[in-house]
Amino acid sequence: MAAILSVKEVGKTYESAGKSLTVLHRINFEVEAASTVSIVGPSGSGKTTLLGLCAGLDRASLGSIVLNGVCLDELGEDDRAKVRNQYVGFVFQNFQLLPTLTALENVMVPLELRGERGSRSRALELLDKVGLADRGHHYPLQLSGGEQQRVSIARAFSNSPQILFADEPTGNLDAETSETIERLLFNLNRDMGTTLVLVTHDMELAFKTKRVIRMKGGGVISDEVTQPKEL
Repeated sequence: MAAILSVKEVGKTYESAGKSLTVLHRINFEVEAASTVSIVGPSGSGKTTLLGLCAGLDRASLGSIVLNGVCLDELGEDDRAKVRNQYVGFVFQNFQLLPTLTALENVMVPLELRGERGSRSRALELLDKVGLADRGHHYPLQLSGGEQQRVSIARAFSNSPQILFADEPTGNLDAETSETIERLLFNLNRDMGTTLVLVTHDMELAFKTKRVIRMKGGGVISDEVTQPKEL
């Protein structure tokens, strides 16, 4: 199967107070379309930085990233935003919902930014898929953490993304709610054919994906195919 994501010799260095801090060192891997991949490692290993580069949220200092056939290396912020809007979904640990908008309105935002017709009905359909059809009129502060994460997942799938990046998607949730969110992510991955790339400290979650990439000190130390545990 063709690669939807190709990362070649990617590095990232930050400049601060006249000093350089290199957080990623020549990373190489490819991700096949419709697959599931976990990126794991201790805090400070570069996982979240790498995820952000792959999603086009930032630009690598060196190397090349190709996402769904588009080379991100020389794109400016506006063009990277267009790529994200067209191909990418992103789920954050802290949900990143707009507090002044209802659950329904949060899901509608990316649809309206693309100028799609029927954004309300599409958003309602997505909320129904994540089990929140009756909570669309609630604001984020009126929702539990698990419900907020389900809204963020509905929003992430609003553009029918080719690839979904999830950064510690269950990191702020209790065990029972985490299990619900995990099942939802994997079911949507299967039903919609979306590639799933997630960063997690939870090794039990990591081994539910078909591949685990381990990082340490800004580099990849192992890359293994797994036998996923059943959800």
